[in-house]
Amino acid sequence: MAHSIGATGRTMLVGVGDLHYVLAPAVVLVVVALLALFLRWAFGSGRGRGTPSAADDGLLVRVATLSRRDWAAPLQAHLAAAGIRSTVRTPTAHRTEVLVFPDDAGRAAALVASFDVGGGT
Repeated sequence: MAHSIGATGRTMLVGVGDLHYVLAPAVVLVVVALLALFLRWAFGSGRGRGTPSAADDGLLVRVATLSRRDWAAPLQAHLAAAGIRSTVRTPTAHRTEVLVFPDDAGRAAALVASFDVGGGT
């Protein structure tokens, strides 16, 4: 323990327990900084991670690539009318892909080939 003389002239003891006034804010700042970094990592936008490739399709198969996203809705409706579930992915600004499950890929490809969506296959 260290000794110091207070304003009244009496000796005061400064112990280790009094360091919490200095350490507590420092610990809080470190915890908040670590929490912020974790949240940025967990809920970030994903920019800079690269564009999806064919290996990123998972279970889905690409049946159409379109130059405009709004052309995908009529194609999806056409596929849905035939009982084929589909999803849309836009990996870049002027490229939209329509994806289906592998079991439906043959029928979907035939429907896409016969359907004029205005700009893609």
